Amino acid sequence: MQSLTAGLVDLIEAKPISDADYHAAALFTLDALANALAGRLTKPGAILLDWAAAEPLTMGREALLLGGLTHILEVDDLHRASVVHPGCVVVPAAWALAKRKRIAGRALLRAILKGFEACCRVGMAVGPAHYKIWHNTATCGPFGSAYAAGDLLGLDKPQLVDALGNAGTQSAGLWQFLETGAMSKHLHAGRAAEAGLLAADLAQRGFSGPPQILEGDKGFFRAACPDAIPDRLLADADAPWQLRQTSIKPWPCCRHTHPTIDAALELAAKLGNRAVESIQVNTYTAALDVCDRPLPTSEYEAKFSLQHCVAAALRDGRVDFASFDASARSRLADIRALARPAIAEPFASAYPQAWGARVSVRLDDGAEITAERRHAFGDPENPLNDAAMRDKAGMLLRQAGLERPDALIDGVLAMANDGAMPALPGLQ
Repeated sequence: MQSLTAGLVDLIEAKPISDADYHAAALFTLDALANALAGRLTKPGAILLDWAAAEPLTMGREALLLGGLTHILEVDDLHRASVVHPGCVVVPAAWALAKRKRIAGRALLRAILKGFEACCRVGMAVGPAHYKIWHNTATCGPFGSAYAAGDLLGLDKPQLVDALGNAGTQSAGLWQFLETGAMSKHLHAGRAAEAGLLAADLAQRGFSGPPQILEGDKGFFRAACPDAIPDRLLADADAPWQLRQTSIKPWPCCRHTHPTIDAALELAAKLGNRAVESIQVNTYTAALDVCDRPLPTSEYEAKFSLQHCVAAALRDGRVDFASFDASARSRLADIRALARPAIAEPFASAYPQAWGARVSVRLDDGAEITAERRHAFGDPENPLNDAAMRDKAGMLLRQAGLERPDALIDGVLAMANDGAMPALPGLQ
């Protein structure tokens, strides 16, 4: 009987890739790269760049740098069913390797599609208890970066199984950083990108890995996934590529806050001059586990606060990079104190296949207004179109200091038609 990782290789290699899949992969690659470039102009970004400049930039170090930068602004993609941010792990590893090997166009996008598939399928199998302690992007991400790198390196099936085995044995990343707003989350993405790249590079040289890294008695599921659902790894083999089922984040904060923001923005247009007396947010368990933060004391904590995000959406009618700084936290303190999040149906049962929320606002005249989202803006059921994706990339690239971002945007999207890899300003 073959291992689960061998079955995963068979599943991925059998999936056909359409022109629409290549185009979608180019859009997600653009989103990741725009995030990385904008992430440079932050405090953790400056630290990562200083670290990278201290020694020669090897492929692994470049993957770590790009992965860390991509995950800083909290506006990179998110796959709901796995709770993995695949773009900040898979794209950096594939990009770093493809640049060194002079691989571009559809070959690069094909590797990214396969990398998304691998880490998202592993993430769907780990079970909900894993996420309470472990950061899925960090633990499942190495499977994706290893697969993408392995595809670019032309690994055969036994070599891919070796790469996935050694990717899994490097899985790590704990949520403890949330207690203080530490920068570890960016390291999680970077290390996951680097770990998979290393695993694939070694597999090409004959470095073996455990084939039963997932299901073995001392494997990943037994060690870190008390309610793992192994059958999900290979389920629905004929489903669309998992990249096509990944959400794009329109707002620069934790994805668990987005259905609440989306609903609150609808209500903001209905408030008029009436004062808010109370705010009820009904959502799912993981959203409270990660984002129940009534008194955020830093920009990063505010991005992980349901209370702050709903306050910003209701009062300002928008959520953007300026919504989380010290001035905004002070200005929104009064309305933020009115927000009461709670777990409620149908959102609790629908998670993680659907991430939803309901916002109910009681006003000073006694009226109550309510809006809910079963799926937030940017989910596959409510997606950003191509124009909105370009607009988001342009916003990020202008944040990165590019006054005319269209050339880079066009260059990345042209890879769907086998175009060359464009240069990344400030990251060459």
